Amino acid sequence: MKRLFIYTLGLVLTVSACKEEQQKTSVTQEQKPMNVLFIAVDDLRPELNFYGASHIKSPNLDKLASQSLVFDRSYCNVPVCGASRASLLTGTRPTRHRFFDYKARADTDAPEAVSLPMTFKQNGYTTISNGKIYHNIDDDSLAWDKIWFPKGNIRNYQLEKNILKNADANLAMGGASAFENTDVNDEAYFDGEIARKGVADLQQLKKSKQPFFLAMGFMKPHLPFNAPKKYWDLYDREQIKLPETYVQPESTPKKAFPNYGELRNYGNIPKKGDLPEDLAKELIHGYYACVSYVDAQIGLVLDELEKTGLADNTIVVLWGDHGWNLGDHKLWCKHVNFETALSAPLVVKVPGKTNGEHSNAITEFIDIYPTLCELTSLEVPDTAEGLSFLPLINGEKQIKNWAVSKFKDGVTLVKDDLFYTEWTDDDGVAYARMLFDHKTDPLELDNLAEKPEYQELVKQLAVELRQKWGKDFLTQNTK
Repeated sequence: MKRLFIYTLGLVLTVSACKEEQQKTSVTQEQKPMNVLFIAVDDLRPELNFYGASHIKSPNLDKLASQSLVFDRSYCNVPVCGASRASLLTGTRPTRHRFFDYKARADTDAPEAVSLPMTFKQNGYTTISNGKIYHNIDDDSLAWDKIWFPKGNIRNYQLEKNILKNADANLAMGGASAFENTDVNDEAYFDGEIARKGVADLQQLKKSKQPFFLAMGFMKPHLPFNAPKKYWDLYDREQIKLPETYVQPESTPKKAFPNYGELRNYGNIPKKGDLPEDLAKELIHGYYACVSYVDAQIGLVLDELEKTGLADNTIVVLWGDHGWNLGDHKLWCKHVNFETALSAPLVVKVPGKTNGEHSNAITEFIDIYPTLCELTSLEVPDTAEGLSFLPLINGEKQIKNWAVSKFKDGVTLVKDDLFYTEWTDDDGVAYARMLFDHKTDPLELDNLAEKPEYQELVKQLAVELRQKWGKDFLTQNTK
């Protein structure tokens, strides 16, 4: 009997100790901060399989989307890389004089703002910037524990020694082509190197007790459209067609149609006029090849996230810094106020919360900052101007029905199905405008802004645009 009592007592104590240990483990797991894998893709438009473009080969992005909340109406705040990234990463809106073009810097345009990576760093996260996160590699440098960028020519030609002897590589001068189709391996171009750096970082971060904010900035499908031959081979040039919107309606202000100088800088592109149809299709082909190439590189990083076991405790955010025109309105590049340049992909995977749903709610890129803070239980700095879309991730309904984007003189208010743009002077007085109703005109071919029957609506939208374009929008930066 005594032996039985001792055995029973021992069993009770063992079970009790096991339960206590399980409770401790559970608490530890619950309290462990979520990591963030923050993936930026340069010039990525929402022409992707999971957005309904079945001709695009992007299996890795499709898989990520199937595990995420996909935002079908996400808008950049500025359709140019440097300004868009500085705005997103500081959580602050562009103004007439802030975040103006590709040269914009967060640390000079918004020095008072606490950036997104800085917020994570101040809260004990390891912060790493790989590839192109800010346009300027040394921008906001104090926010990062490590900054890494591949060495070599920024435009990344395999034949650079032959075509760029005395050229400014950033402008692709000296006869450089707008595309390159070479039979090389994936590591021959920057994105292959960037992916492998991310894989190595995840392996190291797995060993660390610190949470991490790992930013991966991929270069393609930015010009030039340079990708290994096998990705070009995924597409049949004969099946590629010019967009339905390959037209510039007379009713649309001429201001809306720039000369797309970014593309004109390349040696094989005419300096003016419409592109020859064969060249236009070759550019579209090259863009598609680059999308498939960068998809494969992102897949390597996402696969490693799974292999290391970090996926269950890591939020993944993937975004394109703005849209891109592929002949839409006979335009190329970004730098315009059409839907094709302002709408950009946004995919957010939150373990245990997202599972391939789509949201039609309007969101802005500055909303990403407060959302990530709320998801990781960090305080949102006062300088962040966006609105968290965490309610959407939690399955709640639309939190707002508008967004504002700006490029130089042009400012666009997206409200429900309406797309209203004004080009204004320094005093905020409009000198040109356009209005599209996406319910009846999703391709933006019929400008309603000057039609008599829409004048009352135009007046209302003009007032609302000024209410929503942000504080101090017209104030001259005196720094």
